[in-house]
Amino acid sequence: MKVTSAIILAGGLGTRLRSVVPDLPKPMAPVGGRPFLEYQLDYWIDQGIKHFIFSVGFRYDVIVDHFGSSYNGAKLDYAVEKEPLGTGGGFLLAVKNLGGDAPFLLLNGDTYFEASLRTLIKFFLVNDADWCFSLFPVNEKDRYMGVDISQGGRIISLQSSAAQLGGLANGGVYLVHPRTLSGGRYNSKDKVSLENDIFPVALAKGQRFFGVEFSSVFIDIGVPSDYSRAERLLVP
Repeated sequence: MKVTSAIILAGGLGTRLRSVVPDLPKPMAPVGGRPFLEYQLDYWIDQGIKHFIFSVGFRYDVIVDHFGSSYNGAKLDYAVEKEPLGTGGGFLLAVKNLGGDAPFLLLNGDTYFEASLRTLIKFFLVNDADWCFSLFPVNEKDRYMGVDISQGGRIISLQSSAAQLGGLANGGVYLVHPRTLSGGRYNSKDKVSLENDIFPVALAKGQRFFGVEFSSVFIDIGVPSDYSRAERLLVP
C-alpha cells in the first residue's frame, strides 16, 4: 500500500503563541530563519508524500503566498475556512480535495513528529485499522490527549487533555482509511472538534483505532516555551 497524500491542519488562531508570534499562523512561525511548516513538509516528502492539502483559516494568505501550488516537488492545495470550523470541521473541508479512495495522512500543523510512515502503514494493514495514531511517551502531565491501548495496540479509550506521566499521548500524526468518513454525522460546514467530537463518536461506533509508539523527535510549538526549543531540535 502506498500513501502519498496528507492533510495538514493549519487553520488555528494560535492564541497561546501570540506573545512571541503576534501576526502569523502558528505553522508559519520562524524557526532558524524558515517557517516551522517547511520542516514538517521536508520530513514527509522524504517519507514519500507527494500531495498536501492545507486546511487553513487565520491569515491563510501568509501560507498561500509563501508556498503557492508546489513545494520541493510536492503538489499543494488549500481548503480555506470562511469562518472558524474547529479541527474537525477543517479536516472535513480538506477531505473534499483528496480524490480517490486511498488511505491518507492527517497532520497537525503546529507539531513535528518523526513517525515512520513505513511503520504506520505496516501496523495499519496488519490490524485492518480505520485510524492509526502515532503515540509518544508523556513527559508533561495534562497537556496532551492520553490513550489507553490494549497489548496489541488497539486504542480502547481517549482522554482529551488528560495524558499522565509515564503513559502514551497522541502525537498528531494519523493514518486514516477513507471508509471512516462514510455515513458520518457531520458535514464540511459544521464547527466540530476532531478530538472532542469526531474521535469519540467514531470510537463509539466501533471504528478500529490503533496506535504505534515512537521514541523519535517530537515538538509541539503551541506554547512559547516549546517554540523556543524548536530551533535546537530542528535546525542542523
